[in-house]
Amino acid sequence: MRLRTMLGCALLALTTAGAVQAGNPVFPGWYADPEAAIFENQYWIYPTTSLRYSEQQGFDAFSSPDLVHWTKHAKVLDIKAISWAKKALWAPALVNKDGKYYFFFAANDIQSDKELGGIGVAVADKPDGPFKDLLGKPLIGAFHNGAQPIDQFVFHDDDGTWYMIYGGWKHANIVRLKPDFTGVEPMADGTVYKEITPEKYVEGPLMFKRNGHYYLMWSEGGWTGPDYSVAYAIADKPTGPFKRIGKILQQDPAIATGAGHHSLFHVVDDDSWYIVYHRHPLGDTDGNHRQVAIDRMVFDKDGKILPVKMTNEGVPARRLR
Repeated sequence: MRLRTMLGCALLALTTAGAVQAGNPVFPGWYADPEAAIFENQYWIYPTTSLRYSEQQGFDAFSSPDLVHWTKHAKVLDIKAISWAKKALWAPALVNKDGKYYFFFAANDIQSDKELGGIGVAVADKPDGPFKDLLGKPLIGAFHNGAQPIDQFVFHDDDGTWYMIYGGWKHANIVRLKPDFTGVEPMADGTVYKEITPEKYVEGPLMFKRNGHYYLMWSEGGWTGPDYSVAYAIADKPTGPFKRIGKILQQDPAIATGAGHHSLFHVVDDDSWYIVYHRHPLGDTDGNHRQVAIDRMVFDKDGKILPVKMTNEGVPARRLR
């Protein structure tokens, strides 16, 4: 029976206006690389279980009606459902297509093309799984343009095209996914694996489109250290070129360190944006001790992203219509 435990972990605080807010971290446990998605009128977060690589054997998920009260769904994807995966399951990416839910993940932390592993994809009928391996092998299982096949993000463009942006080891690629997600196919110019690496890129890419412009976001610095951070660029095409604008999320000595590898909730009704990311507690030097937090993300009148203010209070309750 699937474990569904309503978490009372989020510190509830009353603002001066009387609104309930979720404290950061939003749920207990060591979790990282959160993927944010809105499915079935609920907020969902799919994080990496932040343990040693050998112990990263599955994924939990968390759902909420209001960004404050979170329900845990344990082992929505278990390594036993992936015949080729042995360790290091991390960095989920989730999409809903044609009534099915697709769960992209990285496995095995391969260091060369001689090893089995890379980016895989699983599928389920519901957002809480159980997810099963779609291909029985990696979707991308080799290095291209120097990019380790990890940290994938799936982007659906206005014209119906599905792209995947991915890459570790300071290289970012974009590929065009086949409509059934069973592989990749050439772009209009014949390129299959197109490098779009911006300045200072390290890992954890994310793409979205706003007011006709494509935003590429990524993480910089070392994931175990205090300098982990998020930066971004804007382009007129999903393939770039992307010129780095600057950092928008980084450590705050009064709040937390190592803030990075993020995702976003976008509430279309009023164009509200929430950044979901992981961070290290102050004074904690264990690299795997990462926690998930949510704060507001705001744009200026020119479409630039303003620096995110990390908080302990989190964000006010917000239900979806």
